[in-house]
Order: sequence, then structure tokens, then C-alpha cells
Amino acid sequence: MKKLFSIKNILIGIGLIIFDLAIYIFLGLVLLNYEDFYDESKGTYFSLESMTFWQKISYISLNLWYLINIIFICFLIYKVSIKVFSLKNFKR
Repeated sequence: MKKLFSIKNILIGIGLIIFDLAIYIFLGLVLLNYEDFYDESKGTYFSLESMTFWQKISYISLNLWYLINIIFICFLIYKVSIKVFSLKNFKR
């Protein structure tokens, strides 16, 4: 039976967390451009009509990235709980 917390798995997890943070930082910096150059005459604040094409892409991508992270965290909890409960039943 494979170890759940092996060095390889820990390094993969750290790499995924760094990648995830890099995506958040990139999308956040693109949205900072929106905050810096917001023009009230184009529409209400943070409405899609007041954004340029790339700001819309960044805004929608950030929300999709939130959804992907929630799905991945639920999947990870599911896989870890399956491993933990199978180990409990295996030891009996």
C-alpha cells in the first residue's frame, strides 16, 4: 500500500499550491489595472459593461479559477477520506 504523505506527494502538493498562487497573483494584477483606470462614464463599478475585453477575460477567469479550486478541494477531501477510512477498515 502506498504512503499518502510521501516526499513525492508533498512536493507535488507544494508545486500545485505555488502554481495556484501564481495564477491568483497574475489575475489579480490584471484586475488592478481595471481599478486604476476605472471610468464612471462607462458604467457602474465592476460591471462587465465598464470593462475592456481583457479585463472581462480576467474577471471571468478569476471566477472560474475559484470554481476549479473548490472542485479540486472537494475532490482532495474525498480522496483523502477514502484513503483514511480504507486504512481504518484494513487494520481491523
